Amino acid sequence: MLFDTHAHLNDERYRDDLDVVLERSVNAGVDRILIASYDLDSSRSSVELASKINGGVCSVGLHPHDAVNFNDEILAEIGRLALSDRTIVKAIGEIGLDYHYDDPPVELQKIAFRRQIELAHECDLPIIIHDREAHHDILEIISEAKKSGLFRQDAGVFHCYSGSAEMAETIIKAGFYVSFAGPVTFKNAKRTVEVMSKVPIERILVETDCPYLAPEPHRGTRNEPAYVRYVAEKLAEVKGMTYEDAAQITTMNACRLFGI
Repeated sequence: MLFDTHAHLNDERYRDDLDVVLERSVNAGVDRILIASYDLDSSRSSVELASKINGGVCSVGLHPHDAVNFNDEILAEIGRLALSDRTIVKAIGEIGLDYHYDDPPVELQKIAFRRQIELAHECDLPIIIHDREAHHDILEIISEAKKSGLFRQDAGVFHCYSGSAEMAETIIKAGFYVSFAGPVTFKNAKRTVEVMSKVPIERILVETDCPYLAPEPHRGTRNEPAYVRYVAEKLAEVKGMTYEDAAQITTMNACRLFGI
């Protein structure tokens, strides 16, 4: 029992062999996959694809890289998609801030992030947060939203977590889960492994973020849902538990968060 909580299966890199990729995921014990979106087109395709996959669900939303295109019409369409089928659409995301590049402008990213947090509240859905080199501003916006009563008890998840153990403690108190991906298996991942060791198991999810960030021993290749097993194996090693328990607990966590 495994739940890949963040996969971009509508990426063109799966265009020719998605059926084979899904077969491998089933053989690896992955019985649930959340297809994460990043713009309006991917949100539409995520809903369509998730409806065709056994155990498939999805999120809809606008990634900070696409904040320059954000407007009221796009927000309204994302909202429509969010409510189109509650058995399939389980979150708003991935949304957040990304300061790795100078573009889009920070203020545009913040506007898109805040408005989509409000949309998630209106739709009664958790959020999937993308946070890259923007920890301070993410925490500030999260704190504002929490004080304004915009979060559910299970507010959402920080996907592919890259923050500190101290930050993890703060966001968990705000109702968030912490998700780990392939980088935790890398040989130079000492800091991420240390963070994983300190986060309570009941607040951890596992993901691939495929087709990106393939774990060891597949680093540098196209990632896929079957490889979430390596993240769960690393979690079991770090926590000193069986692989079966790590898989079951993280799946239960994800089902709780996404209302499955």
